[in-house]
Amino acid sequence: MPAQSAEVVRLEKLSKHYVEGGQLRPILDAADATFCTGELVAIRGRSGTGKSTLLNLIAGIDEPDSGRIFVDGQCVTDLSQRRRTEFRRDHIGFVFQFFNLIPTLTVYENVALPAELAGGAHARAVTTRALQLLDEVGLAARRDSFPDKLSGGEQQRVAIARALVCDPRLVLADEPTGNLDEANSKLVMDLLDRVTRRDGRSLLIVTHSRRVAALADRVFNITHGHLEPDAG
Repeated sequence: MPAQSAEVVRLEKLSKHYVEGGQLRPILDAADATFCTGELVAIRGRSGTGKSTLLNLIAGIDEPDSGRIFVDGQCVTDLSQRRRTEFRRDHIGFVFQFFNLIPTLTVYENVALPAELAGGAHARAVTTRALQLLDEVGLAARRDSFPDKLSGGEQQRVAIARALVCDPRLVLADEPTGNLDEANSKLVMDLLDRVTRRDGRSLLIVTHSRRVAALADRVFNITHGHLEPDAG
């Protein structure tokens, strides 16, 4: 973790439960954690333990049963659903396992869309920013292609460019290499690692991969509702 880095995410007594088979099952139970600028953090755990739920809570897509979440100093859990959506759009980049590209939009249009929706300075600079990002992920020549003409690795690189177009301090990645072969997985992780450390972003990445987790500054495990630092 970088020295004297600033706090980007803070979880305070965060809890989330689901009803399963008539019983209340804890997904997260009074979780506390802090993640900082320029830090790559891996979240691990068995399937169904709540890794994706944690990212959705931080992003404001889902709501906790109790506890608070601060992102960049803003208490996300105090915001209305509409304000959470706006805050997520302006401050958080989300990279999904299944890419979630819009099939009827070109590569360029997919990347530019969040900035156009945000409006203001993001929209005014969108063309330059989107083209710079496509060049950085090695896909400038594919700007007019549609997603179904791209490989899985190329689609994920487009999704990363889209997540960065509004220049967020926080990037959340949910199994971003889960549908990729080894070569494309390495390309995607090298890219995520570079843009996190170079630009002082915080990256929280859910992964089953030990190789991906080995790149992280810190690793947390979710077990029986508890979010705990990896012991080694």
